[in-house]
Parts: sequence; C-alpha cells; structure tokens
Amino acid sequence: MEIFKETFEKGHEQIVFCSDPAAGLKAIIAIHSTVLGPALGGLRMWNYRSEEEALIDVLRLSRGMTYKNAAMGLELGGGKAVIIGDPQKDKSPELFRAFGRFVESLGGRYITAEDVGTCEEDMYYIARETSHVLGLAGKSGNPSPVTAYGVFLGIKACAEWVFGSDDLRGRKVALQGLGHVGMEVARLLRESGAEVTAADIYPYRAKEAREKLGIKIVEPEKIYDLPCDIFSPCALGAVINEDTVERFKCRIVAGAANNQLKDGSFAKRLKDRGILYAPDYIINGGGVISVAEELSGMPYSLDRVFRKLSVIPARLKEIFALAVSEGITTAEAADRATEKRFEKVVA
Repeated sequence: MEIFKETFEKGHEQIVFCSDPAAGLKAIIAIHSTVLGPALGGLRMWNYRSEEEALIDVLRLSRGMTYKNAAMGLELGGGKAVIIGDPQKDKSPELFRAFGRFVESLGGRYITAEDVGTCEEDMYYIARETSHVLGLAGKSGNPSPVTAYGVFLGIKACAEWVFGSDDLRGRKVALQGLGHVGMEVARLLRESGAEVTAADIYPYRAKEAREKLGIKIVEPEKIYDLPCDIFSPCALGAVINEDTVERFKCRIVAGAANNQLKDGSFAKRLKDRGILYAPDYIINGGGVISVAEELSGMPYSLDRVFRKLSVIPARLKEIFALAVSEGITTAEAADRATEKRFEKVVA
C-alpha cells in the first residue's frame, strides 16, 4: 500500500501511528480535515486482520467524519482513530490512558469520542490524559441512543419518499447488526409497528433481541437475501459490494453503519436497481450532534439534541430531490451538497 498516494488522493492532513508496547497499544489517528474546525471523530477498537486493513478503515472513516460533521452543520472537521485489538479481551485502563497521551500530543487538532468497540468507561481513562475527548458520563455520554433515533427518523423520511407515507406499520425491515445502535434502531422500529428480522455475528446479541424485542433472527449471511421493504445495515462498512448488491430484495437501504458502500460504483448499481440509498454519513449523524453539544458551552440537554435531529430527514429529502433533478446517485448528491459548505469557507 502506498500510504502517501492514498492520503493525497483522499485529502488527509495528518496520520499518526501510536505505539506503546508496555500498554499493548497499536493505534492509528487519521485527521482528514480541519478546514471547518478541530477534527472530531470516534475511537474504534477492532480485531483487524492486518495493519493495512486498519489503516484503510481509519482513512475511510475519517474522511466520512469530515463530510458528516459538515452535513450536520457543525463547526468541526473530520478525524477518526482505531485501536488494533479485540475489544472483548484486550482492553485495559493503561491502554486507553496511553491512547489519551497521543491525543493530547496533537494539541486539540483531534477530538475523540466512543465508537464501535469502545464505551463511556474507556473515554473516562482517556480523559485522565487529555481534555480533547467527548461522550463522557455525566455529559453527553453514550451517543448510541441519539444515533439510533436519528437513523429511525431517516428511515421514516426514506419511507415517505418511496412509499408516500412515513408510517412504518407492517413494513418489513431486514436489520444487520445488533450492537448499541442497531439494537436501539430495532426497538424503535418494533414500537412503530414494523416487522423486523435481524442478524448479528454475536449469538448473544441475537438471543437478546429475540427475547426482548420479539424479532425474528436469521444467520448473518442470510440477511442480504430476505424479501423486505427496507434493508438497514447497522454493523461494519463495505457491506454493499460485489457479493451482495444483486442479492438485495428491498426498495430502501437505510442504516447506521459507516462506509456502507465498498466504493461509489455501488451507489449507481443500487440506483439502477431502483433501490433508494440513504447516504450513511447523513442518516447516522445523530451521534456527532450529541457529542458536539458538549462544546456548546451550555449544560448538555438531551431535549435540545433531539430537536436538532430534525436536520437528518430534512437533509435526506434535499439530497433525494437533488439526485432526481440532476440524474445522479444519492451518494453523489450528498457529496455535492456537503462540499458546497467547504467551498464557502475556503472562498
């Protein structure tokens, strides 16, 4: 992998490789852009198959954060960090404190928060070493419920666009991933009257969802083949790829996962199949709205945050209309609309 070529093409400003053998830390921080402000983006911990896979992931995720923060109207740039390790086995206070020292060394250019594989307790240890961390207990806390509610509002906006009504009663949803966000999305969908079938790579999560929510469970690989109205990817990225794109039997793809498209060509393939795609960094923007509230200078207010989530369905409808008028994919329309904000700042 040619690192500088990759970063030049994606426009990254800085990549920091973090190593602390005593703490067992192997991490990468990627700052994509600080044009609109400090680079905000969560810390993901995952058992990557290789260091190259981790680097590719953090580069894609950090670029997505730039666009997400801009699309949500925040005065923040985009960044992301990954720790290479098993979040079920490899966590320790020393690990996260070591990571916090690297964040501190960046002098506020990067602000971290929780993401897949990390939680409020992890942020507590990071905060022992740096003030550049959000999502702390007693403040915004775990952003997952807010992210999930934003996704739910986005799904309703998609349903209204495609079916003429945002009423989800009787709508069939195939949901992939039952982590903190996916489980809450499933709950909201069930409460709205949707018929939810879900899958997760962890059997204990699937069991919990079946017992608590009364939803149907299928094996992870079968989720792509279910006839449904809405496919909701709420796990990891690149799930819309050459192996899955022709298998979907839905009218809408709308979910919480980041980087759902393996690359931009798959947005065109969804469009050609008559499937509406909700750009991921728009529909899952609730979490950054929540943690960014800590920077407002006012006491954190969940009610105020939930009111701000109305930006998500509004942005989606603008993007869908632009895609139709310009004859482009919704992914292209989202990028085009968001990039206008950068142009105004740079100009």
